[in-house]
Parts: sequence; C-alpha cells; structure tokens
Amino acid sequence: MSTFTILLGGDLIRTPRLDRQVDGSRIIAADAGIGHARLLGLVPELWVGDFDSVPADLPADLAAVPRRTFPAEKDKTDGELAIAAALERGATSLVLAGAFGGKRADHAFLHLALALRLAEAGTEVLLTSGAQEGVPLLSGTAGFDYADGTLFSILGFSELAGLTVTGAKWPLNQVVVAFGSSLTISNEVRGRLDIALGHGRALLLAHPYPLPES
Repeated sequence: MSTFTILLGGDLIRTPRLDRQVDGSRIIAADAGIGHARLLGLVPELWVGDFDSVPADLPADLAAVPRRTFPAEKDKTDGELAIAAALERGATSLVLAGAFGGKRADHAFLHLALALRLAEAGTEVLLTSGAQEGVPLLSGTAGFDYADGTLFSILGFSELAGLTVTGAKWPLNQVVVAFGSSLTISNEVRGRLDIALGHGRALLLAHPYPLPES
C-alpha cells in the first residue's frame, strides 16, 4: 500500500494519533496547506496550486519544495489537484489532513463528497483535523479502534439500508435511515466499534480527542 498525506488548507492540530497516521507517508501540499508541513515537521515532495494563499515567512526548506503551478481560474480546487497528483504517483491510501474547517465551508463539504468518490474507486481515505476524523462508509463491514466514550456520528449521503452498529452506546440492527435523518448523529463508542452497511453511502465522523468546552 502506498500512502500519501495531502496537506489541505483547513484546520489542523498536531496530536500523537495524527503523527502515527502520517508517519512514513509521502507528502503533497495543496497551496496554503504548506503551512501544516511546518506544524508537523514535514517537507513535502510536491507543492500544488495557484499559490494565492502562500503563508508568509516560510522556512527555506519549505519554500524550496518543487511546485506544480496552476492558474487561479481553473476547473478544480488545489486540493483536488493535489489528490490527483498523489494518484498519478501511485497512491492507494490517502490521509487528507486539514480537510475540515478553515475559511471555506464549500471546500470542506467538497472533501467529504470527494472522499466518498475516491473510496468507491478503491482508494482508502481518512479525513482529519487532528481532533476529528472522517472515514467513508460503503456497503460492507468496517471496524474502528476508537477508545470508549469517543463521540461519533454517521452522516448519510443517501438513504442507508441494512445499517448495523455494534460497540456503541446506542447500537442499531439492520435499520433503514432516511436521507437527511439525524438518527445517527451523536453516538458514543462502547468497546470495539463495528459498522455494517447493506446499501448506501455514508461517512463516519469521530472525535478521538475531547471537544473544546463551550
């Protein structure tokens, strides 16, 4: 398996879990995502974008990263172009770091939909902000290593049929979930979390680290 980490422009905090997830992966930065390379102590092999959001005062090693430059007016986001570059280089697994938050909600929503499309094409995808993670859910069964008490939700991108959730405070057994339903929002891990889906497409959103106090 060839894992690439794509540094996107959304929010990112450094955690031991994130360090483990990106360890040994190849790195590509998408425009302003280069700033996360400094946070994580990484030097990308490629920097992709139109470079309209370059952080000031980059250290010399990051400023010298090879660039693939695109015009500001284009048909794809810098993030999607960076993902395409990773796939060209043989990526079979992607960590989309900085996929949530940031100044552009449209980009964050795109990353959710794009992750599902990539998963359907056979690419393993993890979206992360360091504090929150997203994993595409397609037909089949998947298990997760989250600690007891971890908050998670399942966001349906279609009607879900045959959804079974075990290892949770509120388990489900072969339920049908209407598109747009909040039934699967705000659950908690109890033991080993396993999710089986008969039909549909969804995204698991989990919070391995506590939410900030309101």
